[in-house]
Amino acid sequence: MEPDLMNGEHSATTIAECLTPASVNLTAKEKKKKGKKHKKAKLKGSLEVAPATSLSKLKSTELKVLYHTSERESDSKFTNKEYEKELTRLQVELVKLQYWAKSTGTRIVILFEGRDAAGKGGTIKRITEPLNPRGCRVVALGTPSDREKTEWYFQRYVSHLPAAGEIVCFDRSWYNRAGVEHVMGFCTDEQYREFMQSCPEFERMLVKSGIILVKYWFSVSDDEQERRFQSRTTDPARRWKLSPMDLESRDRWVEYSQAKDTMFAHTNIPEAPWFTVEADDKKRARLNCISHFLSKIPYVDMTPEPLELTPRKSARDYVRPPRNEQFFVPQVY
Repeated sequence: MEPDLMNGEHSATTIAECLTPASVNLTAKEKKKKGKKHKKAKLKGSLEVAPATSLSKLKSTELKVLYHTSERESDSKFTNKEYEKELTRLQVELVKLQYWAKSTGTRIVILFEGRDAAGKGGTIKRITEPLNPRGCRVVALGTPSDREKTEWYFQRYVSHLPAAGEIVCFDRSWYNRAGVEHVMGFCTDEQYREFMQSCPEFERMLVKSGIILVKYWFSVSDDEQERRFQSRTTDPARRWKLSPMDLESRDRWVEYSQAKDTMFAHTNIPEAPWFTVEADDKKRARLNCISHFLSKIPYVDMTPEPLELTPRKSARDYVRPPRNEQFFVPQVY
């Protein structure tokens, strides 16, 4: 069982011994050798862990950061070097796919659904970062307005569907009705049943019109989800990811699981099947998802040949304005 730093199950001295190399009664040679093998642990925000005598003075929030920042993928043998190498290779393939989609006029829709903190956003980021944003969009709709609530349910999603040559990634989609809206009581039972009947027909219409529709469900264990939630509570850069709905979902794990099972039973159709991504290890989940997505698209390499740039024209007739007439950003770094 992992030590609970917040409950004080271990003294400050014991924690420090686990985090920093012992330096008592060591010779200079031994200290040097020991120093090569171990690096001092650091807290989030470049806060270096203090010796045992001062570790107890750390704030409880700082100790929480120390305990919760590591996730399950940090225990994986999949190294950062291997991950970056494979991600780079896959992103090159994504660029080839985009050239092909633009050339052929193919329309692609990718749905990302799953548990809160399952890693959907990180995967979407790795898919879109090498692509031309003019041909690849991310759609993450918020709460519907009063007017949108009176529309046909699929209406506000239809307006975001791709045109020829475009790729659209839905960071959550029309399946909100089968998940959060149903579990939290934001829709009526009649609206829920209507969605379950209409959704397969709606998706068949999309596929029949020529759209390539790929649906991913990111699955994460309750223990790993809790670790990620806890890390977000103490990280100012990611705290915005914890919405009231995310916090409510912690107490409704079973209800969300049942809703997901029912959703799969009704919407896992041959024309647009669900693909589950095991996401306890974020890095592996990203690579597995991208690799699978590439395998589902019948693209060919249509990357243009390398360009040969002609020599630049001389700028002899151009005179730059005086520097004191311009405002420059201070060179702080």
